[in-house]
Amino acid sequence: MLFFTRPTEEIIRAIITSQQDRQYSYTEIGASRGQLPPGYRVLHSRVELGRGSTQFVRASEALHQWRMFDVPDVQLCWPTTPVQTGRVVAVLIRHFGFWSVNFCRIVYVIDDEDRSIRRVGFAYGTLAEHAEQGEERFTVEWDRSSDLVSYDILSFSRPGNWKTLVAYPLARRLQQRFADDSLSAMVRAVQQKRTTSP
Repeated sequence: MLFFTRPTEEIIRAIITSQQDRQYSYTEIGASRGQLPPGYRVLHSRVELGRGSTQFVRASEALHQWRMFDVPDVQLCWPTTPVQTGRVVAVLIRHFGFWSVNFCRIVYVIDDEDRSIRRVGFAYGTLAEHAEQGEERFTVEWDRSSDLVSYDILSFSRPGNWKTLVAYPLARRLQQRFADDSLSAMVRAVQQKRTTSP
């Protein structure tokens, strides 16, 4: 959804409410768990956040507080939304003199543990009022064998309407910029927790 002025909180909340029961705008729901579907652009980025169980806890808390959205010109509506399957959020983005609001629903939540890997996170999928079609997964992982804690972002997407198709080269650049900024945001979030912890 495009706006020439910043939409009010009331407008965004009303649209989120209207999106609660809408269908996903793509058919491969949950595909970010495993085999990615053909016909989509895949974007995958990862960053190291530190080592050890304390860093993993800090990173997990940051993820559940949506801190990976603390990036320029992007606002998550709303960071208080619990990370639970079925919850709808809006991503408000300031572009070149206008605003867009895109709506997603959490498809699944990750809370996995085996002998060597501990992983938490979630994926959300696009709804009808989104410029693109696809899914994005956000995870924090602790590899006990190396003690390394990482943040990982993976998405598959394609244009959701003719406007996005026309502007797709720009949309791809914006996607990459968000991924890069999201990695930096998680690094900052974990560092801030470390410096403010007793």
